Amino acid sequence: MRHYPAGVTIVTLGQDDGPVGFTATSFASLSAEPPLISFNIAHTSSSIEAMSAADSLVVHFLGEHQKHLAQRFSRDATDRFTDSSLWTPLDTGEPVLHGTPLWVRATVHQLLPIGDHTLVIALVTRVHDNTDEHPIAAPLVYYNGAYHGAHEMR
Repeated sequence: MRHYPAGVTIVTLGQDDGPVGFTATSFASLSAEPPLISFNIAHTSSSIEAMSAADSLVVHFLGEHQKHLAQRFSRDATDRFTDSSLWTPLDTGEPVLHGTPLWVRATVHQLLPIGDHTLVIALVTRVHDNTDEHPIAAPLVYYNGAYHGAHEMR
C-alpha cells in the first residue's frame, strides 16, 4: 500500500487529562447527507484509548508547509502538544492547530473494530475553511514512506 498516495490529516481530541492527536492518512468523505467522514486508527496506537472514549474530534487537512506537524504527530505522543504556540483549544475542548487553512469538527458517530484497526465514522458539525474557495496550493501527501507536496499539474 506504500505505493498509493494518501492525503495527510491530523486528528485531535480534547480529553480531561490533556489534548490527544495523531497523524492519519486514511481520511475519507463517506456521505454528503448527512455529512459523514471516516479514518482508521491502529489498535496499537498510543491514541486508541482516547479515540475510543471521545465524543468529538477535529480533522486538520495539512498543506505541504505543515510536514513538520505530520512528523510530530506520528512520533512519541508525549511530545505532540508540548509547544503550546502550535495550537489553541476550541470552546468545545478540541485542539486546533495554527496555520491549518481547512479543518472540520465532528462528533463520533460509530467505531467499528476491523482487523488490527478501528474505523472511526464521524458526523461533521463545523467546517473551518480559510482557503477563499481555492484549493490548498500544495496539499501534503504520504507516498512510499515519506511526506510530499502534491503540486498542481498543468
